[in-house]
Amino acid sequence: MSVNTNNLSDLEEIDRFEQAVQSFTSGQMDADRFTAFRLQHGVYGQRQEGVNMFRVKVPGGRLSLEQLDALADVAEKYAQRDIAHITTRQSIQIHFIPLDKISASMRRLAQVGLTSREACSNAVRNMSACALSGVCPREHVDVNTHVDGAVQHFLRNPLNQQLPRKFKISFSACEADCAQALLQDAGVVATVRNGQHGFMVKACGGLGHKPRKAIVVEEFIPEHELLFSLEALVTLHNKYSDRTKRAKSRIKFLIDRFGVEGFLEKYREEYTRTRQALADKPFPRGAWRTQSGNEIPGPGAPRKLFAQHQAGGMTRCADAAGAGMPPDRLLPQTAGFTITSDLASAVGSPSRMASSPTSNVSEASLFVLPVAVPLGDLRVAQIRGITQLLRAHGLGEVHTTQDQNLAILNVTQEQVAALRAGLAALNLREPGAGDNVTACPGNSTCRLGITSSMSVAPKLSGGAKDLRIRVSGCHNGCAQPETGDIGIYGEGKRVHGKLVPHYQMYFGGSGTAGGALALKGPAVPAARAEQAVARVEQAYHDSGAESFFAWSRVQQPEFFHSLLADIIEVKKGDVADVMRDHGDTTDFRVVNLGGGECAGVSQVLIGANFFEAAHERDYRNALMFQRKLEEAAHCSAAILRLLGSGLAQLLGSLRQDDLAKLAVQLNRLVPGALASEFARLAALLDNTSELTVAELEIINHAVDAWTVEASAFCTAQDAQLDLSEALPKVAVSGTGEALAKVLAARPDAAQSCKETA
Repeated sequence: MSVNTNNLSDLEEIDRFEQAVQSFTSGQMDADRFTAFRLQHGVYGQRQEGVNMFRVKVPGGRLSLEQLDALADVAEKYAQRDIAHITTRQSIQIHFIPLDKISASMRRLAQVGLTSREACSNAVRNMSACALSGVCPREHVDVNTHVDGAVQHFLRNPLNQQLPRKFKISFSACEADCAQALLQDAGVVATVRNGQHGFMVKACGGLGHKPRKAIVVEEFIPEHELLFSLEALVTLHNKYSDRTKRAKSRIKFLIDRFGVEGFLEKYREEYTRTRQALADKPFPRGAWRTQSGNEIPGPGAPRKLFAQHQAGGMTRCADAAGAGMPPDRLLPQTAGFTITSDLASAVGSPSRMASSPTSNVSEASLFVLPVAVPLGDLRVAQIRGITQLLRAHGLGEVHTTQDQNLAILNVTQEQVAALRAGLAALNLREPGAGDNVTACPGNSTCRLGITSSMSVAPKLSGGAKDLRIRVSGCHNGCAQPETGDIGIYGEGKRVHGKLVPHYQMYFGGSGTAGGALALKGPAVPAARAEQAVARVEQAYHDSGAESFFAWSRVQQPEFFHSLLADIIEVKKGDVADVMRDHGDTTDFRVVNLGGGECAGVSQVLIGANFFEAAHERDYRNALMFQRKLEEAAHCSAAILRLLGSGLAQLLGSLRQDDLAKLAVQLNRLVPGALASEFARLAALLDNTSELTVAELEIINHAVDAWTVEASAFCTAQDAQLDLSEALPKVAVSGTGEALAKVLAARPDAAQSCKETA
């Protein structure tokens, strides 16, 4: 078990962000270009002018108390509302931050190793994991080790800078799959086969527009090959997903394009290449263990006090220290803060904590104490109160969960009562029957939101059976409605000539092992959503069935429509009663705010090509180190192909992938040194079978030098292009004379250059 202690921040990057803000506000950078830049740094525009949502990545949901302190500082000092919001992907969002306060927010979080880089944008997003990974008795391994390895691998990776669309990855510690691989672009599930430790890998799942269940791409893969698989999937997305139609640009649509078998064939090809390039790269090694329990916490986190597999007593600190936690996260800290009066009696002293009986657990166990956070919103006073409470009891590990709650780890049985009392003083408690309700911000802040999900969600309940209710403000489904027992998403529908807010209903979803995407039901007026949910719950309760998932799937196709017929129907005389959304005082309307912010269209083509070329350069260098010369040469050829075709398209010509034809095309478009050098390199890379190591090193350096020149040409055409992160990091000058000697030694290549000219 471990708090994420990796420092993910980059202070120079924050300086560049601040400079970009200044360029934008002074009119030197246009709005589209700046939108792409700020999204890459986790800053999302809101419905409200002048303020932004700031999303902070929390890999695996793990937070230290120092990181909670920093989040509270940002919400208190820089946001206009003092709330930190937990998302269903375990990130933290802070809304209503003016643009000129974002850089200061980034710097405060950098002090505790947190970053917002690639929390939005067309990139690998925050990586989610089982909230109990590291402590669950069922786990094969603490997958947070592998989360950290994947985060370090993909963060700021050239491959990950301008993907066609976002890419989401989850990690589950056992076959129960509490992190819900079913709905991910890539889902990793720890498993054991024939006594060997490894992972199942799924891909191409997704919700929102045309939800799709993930397919299995690896039934079993050994630990050391996991990153090969993930990189192969991201590379497939980068190469083949649609960059022109945003609605069809997720990796799940490649199944439609290639078919399952066709996709798997392309995956296997890319995997083979990725394995070659990354063969010498260190890989994360987990501490595998034998399962010692059968209870499945479920998606999100447990709904009750949950026994960990670790024993209690003084071994708790030893376990934490072994996981890399600094000493100040292990022992009570009282310096530097004051316990408020309303908490003083509840916090108490670790030596005087009252005991609380629990069932079917050993007194020596450590526990996870779940904390219900209504709709994921934590106020600053609550965050500060939690950190004070936990410091007073020598606790230091808190996880955010996919059901927008918190989980406090490593709690002894003797601490439970005092912690419950301390949480109560903060108006917080453990989850209770009926409150398993999650919601996205909806139209309260989101530019894509249609309905007021945050207003209707508090009115809904999962009832005595504690059903999972999932509420989204639009069809994009950020609250994962297709995985709830009952899920709803907002939309507008015309009724008797009037636009009426509605919720599309879904029933019987589950993203965990053995689960399935929910069944689509009817759409009901938003004003009647409470009534519709309550009636479905009552029907289920009256049935006596144990599982809502199973019960919903044995019903006849028209069952839910018939059950809700009178709620669905809006008579002409009733229109006035359903015209307003929850929390509104005026009639419903859908405001066109220009769509969501997920791509920087003005930079997609040439920018994406330069970053993909940088990825090829990384592969080439790795293959050169392994002395795999022909494979490395193919990478250099791919760099020329990507950048040459991108350059041609930038100048208004058509894409051309044949290097010889591309050389002719560039000679026509940009006659001179840039085209001539491209032709020389293309000719040399046309036949790579007899190149020596020394010759290929010269060619590679020349390709890198040409890359820098091509970048300068492109930025001269478009001064707002920022290609700096995609360029070679080492000096590549002085290659002309050496390249001429290589060319002279190859008459066929020299002749090809003459023909091109």
